[in-house]
Amino acid sequence: MISLNSRLLIVLLAIFSFSCEEEFTPPIIEAEDQVVVEGYIEAGDRPTPPYVLLTKSFPFFSKLSQDDLNNAFIRDAKVTVYDGEQTVTLTELCLDDVPEEFREQAADLLGVAIDSVGVNFCVYLDLSLQMIGEEGKTYELTVKTGEKTITASTTIPFAIPLDSLYFVPPPGEPNDTLAQLRVIVNDPPATPNYYRYFTREGEGPYLRPFASVTDDLLFEGQIFELPLAKAEDLNTEFEQETYGLFRLGAAASIKWMTLDEDQFNFWNTLEFSRANQGPFSSYTRIQHNVEGGLGIWGGIAARYYDLTVEY
Repeated sequence: MISLNSRLLIVLLAIFSFSCEEEFTPPIIEAEDQVVVEGYIEAGDRPTPPYVLLTKSFPFFSKLSQDDLNNAFIRDAKVTVYDGEQTVTLTELCLDDVPEEFREQAADLLGVAIDSVGVNFCVYLDLSLQMIGEEGKTYELTVKTGEKTITASTTIPFAIPLDSLYFVPPPGEPNDTLAQLRVIVNDPPATPNYYRYFTREGEGPYLRPFASVTDDLLFEGQIFELPLAKAEDLNTEFEQETYGLFRLGAAASIKWMTLDEDQFNFWNTLEFSRANQGPFSSYTRIQHNVEGGLGIWGGIAARYYDLTVEY
């Protein structure tokens, strides 16, 4: 039984502890702006010229307005790509500069939905189409903006296609409206391989699933079956019953990519960080391949698959 003196002591300790609590306001750290690079060159079924987005970094606790996002894009930079044979200079182009009839195609290239774009996206690209992605080639990126010089290098690996794709009924209770996508990968032996995928249903843009990358650590050199979840639009409400499943009868498209190790490490650490948010999460350092800045310059070997969702 607790004595009266002990009870008084507990109450006093509780009052003292409460009175010592102070509201914590994170300090605003004045950090130097860094150049953030996101650029790609694609080979495979639908090869593309190089394109690069350049933005400024923001402090972690920043409150961003639409004007801040518009002003984040770095203008008037000199961006070049060298493939071992030729050097091309990329041309700056902003979404507002694109004629109305071509904006949807431009937004699809950037991976954004045209109806939800409130920001004037700016991109540097090879409008002359002098350089198109080729498997096995290395591409050197150089960005000069102000007094800063940023460099990065990527090699497009040889594509490893999917062996087969098919739909099966989803696990759990019987369902006659949804289907799960499964694929078979014939992974080459004796070399590490890295994969990423996007999905599309209907005529919408290709979307990145929550976990989009994998390596072959667990199935190197094997014929391996795995499920591919349908990517969901981040602007739609989460529905547990339909998450990751395709609608029967719909047109589905899969973009299956083979990556180099640097690009895999970038997306793997970034997606791990996104999945471990909160006050008790561990800090994750995003790995990248950009010297003098932040971000990713990635070569992609892509295969595209179009199919109807049916068992």
